[in-house]
Amino acid sequence: MDALGRAISPGMTTLDLEKEALRVMEERGVRSAFKGYHGYPGYICVSVNEEIVHGIPGKRRIKDGDIVSLDVGIVKDGYYGDMARTFPVGRVAGDRMALLQATEEALMRGIAQAVPGNRLHDISHAVEKCATSAGYSVVKVFVGHGIGTRMHEDPQVPNFGRPHTGPVLRSGMVLAIEPMVNAGTSDVVVLSDGWTAITKDGKLSAHFEHTIAITEDGPEILTCRRKNRFG
Repeated sequence: MDALGRAISPGMTTLDLEKEALRVMEERGVRSAFKGYHGYPGYICVSVNEEIVHGIPGKRRIKDGDIVSLDVGIVKDGYYGDMARTFPVGRVAGDRMALLQATEEALMRGIAQAVPGNRLHDISHAVEKCATSAGYSVVKVFVGHGIGTRMHEDPQVPNFGRPHTGPVLRSGMVLAIEPMVNAGTSDVVVLSDGWTAITKDGKLSAHFEHTIAITEDGPEILTCRRKNRFG
């Protein structure tokens, strides 16, 4: 993800980003978790502006002022990791930056609730409350998930819900928490390619995700180089 953040620039195509991702995966000795998964044709997902998630890399050219969501999943030694981040490209308007900041904050608020003894929907409620209090909506048709020796495991982790409900969180659980936050309606349309999901009203969407482990000492962010322990 760091390498893609350094590479992304106006004028390149979304396929260019995928080629860079594949180069780094091969260099690190890992493989894509997405390629071929339920028939998905790409190695990563690249979603631009109104695209929410599952954007297939291709000929779309990235422009100055775009926001670009990258969703990357890898497999190493039989274990899966999943991460997403939305990048501003070039000179990005303030309202776009505000959406990115609110979405990342919603993710961190959710992670803060991932402690033993809490309930699953404490995470969900924290994400939703943060996003909606900033004037945005959360996507409801796509959710986070358990992750480990498979890409998607139980439980599902929605980005909305009532606090103090859902399964009890226990030390040792590993979750992929991934708010997708829209500037307008939460409604989604899937394009004719069968994958790319866009906002129904054409407004912007941002996506941030971390894979985290629940420990007795609090949540540990596994997809973070600089500071693993949350706090």
